[in-house]
Amino acid sequence: MQPKKDVDAKPYVVRVLELPTHRRFEIGPALVGEWLKGMPMRDVLGAPDPDPDAGDGIAELDLYADPTHVFASGTFDGKFRVACSRCVEPMAIEIHEKLRVTFMPASEMPDDDADAATEGEDGEEVPADDLDVFPFDGERVDLEPLFREQFVLSLPYAPLCREDCKGLCPQCGIDRNSASCTCEKPIDPRLAPLAGLKLPS
Repeated sequence: MQPKKDVDAKPYVVRVLELPTHRRFEIGPALVGEWLKGMPMRDVLGAPDPDPDAGDGIAELDLYADPTHVFASGTFDGKFRVACSRCVEPMAIEIHEKLRVTFMPASEMPDDDADAATEGEDGEEVPADDLDVFPFDGERVDLEPLFREQFVLSLPYAPLCREDCKGLCPQCGIDRNSASCTCEKPIDPRLAPLAGLKLPS
């Protein structure tokens, strides 16, 4: 008879009974590739699945609890590989974030449309939408959604390998960062009738 699988054996699940604790979590390329699948600047790389070079991350967290909530604070460092939005060459994006997260029962999670505010450390009001909160079931905290968010939210809409990236030639497709071509800029079709017009001298 097979032993019953313990859900707590998941690498990013922490039992509330074990708190307070300090934990180090490592995220490998298989998960990073899975989390970023379907994003254009990731898929255009045509990387294998699983991709050993997709990226990785390390979180160092202190976790503690009060009677109804769990808190996590620490650092997250990682990197992942996507395509430059101009030249489509592989590039790395690095992540260096300080984390301060609250896990609360699903019934207490703020509504996305709520305008309620919560008082911050210095007495200022913090909009509910700005709180970094995740739900938990009261017994176990699953940190995987938190780690996934670090990668997904770090991907720019149009990543650039460098600010002055010249991109690809729209006519022949050559990478203008490493080679040149003799292609001419196409004429605006609205001006094409004027191309052969000779002005009187």
